Amino acid sequence: MSETHPASAALLARWNATLTSARGGVTGGADAAPDPEPYGRDLLRRWAEPRRRYHTTDHLLAVLDRVDALAGHAADPDAVRLAAWFHDAVYRPDRSENEERSAGLAQRALPEAGVGAARTAEVVRLVRLTVTHDPAPGDRDGEVLCDADLAVLAGSPGAYAAYAAAVRAEYAFVPDEAFTAGRADVLRALLALPRLFRTPYGAAHWEAPARHNLATELALLDARA
Repeated sequence: MSETHPASAALLARWNATLTSARGGVTGGADAAPDPEPYGRDLLRRWAEPRRRYHTTDHLLAVLDRVDALAGHAADPDAVRLAAWFHDAVYRPDRSENEERSAGLAQRALPEAGVGAARTAEVVRLVRLTVTHDPAPGDRDGEVLCDADLAVLAGSPGAYAAYAAAVRAEYAFVPDEAFTAGRADVLRALLALPRLFRTPYGAAHWEAPARHNLATELALLDARA
């Protein structure tokens, strides 16, 4: 997605608003803080890398929309929104430390951009939480971010099939047999969670369809093995 694309411009405006809100308590006020736009453009450039097939700006937009829908459940909605921006900002499908590298990017960029230490630490914690998608009881910010990220699992059969195909495309370098085994392990781990969704809305609206989609995909993969 280019920086002149209307959807990109809308995302950049959302970033600017979120960062401005998130750093409101910085000494000297927002006027003394750096221009938010270069940070947003850097993030959008990362999300638009050509190797991405699922972890794209479309995914970012979907997560941000879901965070907004669930924001009433969060303790610090601005921290959750910032975490959504950073949670897959560093993404290489052939590496296992993407979440940690994304958290490191947030840890470096946010203080420079004028976000306070406590909120920066919360964003970093939330980004790291997307490794497991298993927030502790009472972790309202974690519940919102994880539910927003996993809501794709509850899509219609067609939307879920498109998501699964995009994930496979990101791992096109992996042979079919190895991908099938690895993907099946991921699906089993998700199905083994006591609850996929922790917010009241997610539990009520997304849990059942997500489990159905995961179980269906797993059955298809097992039939190939």
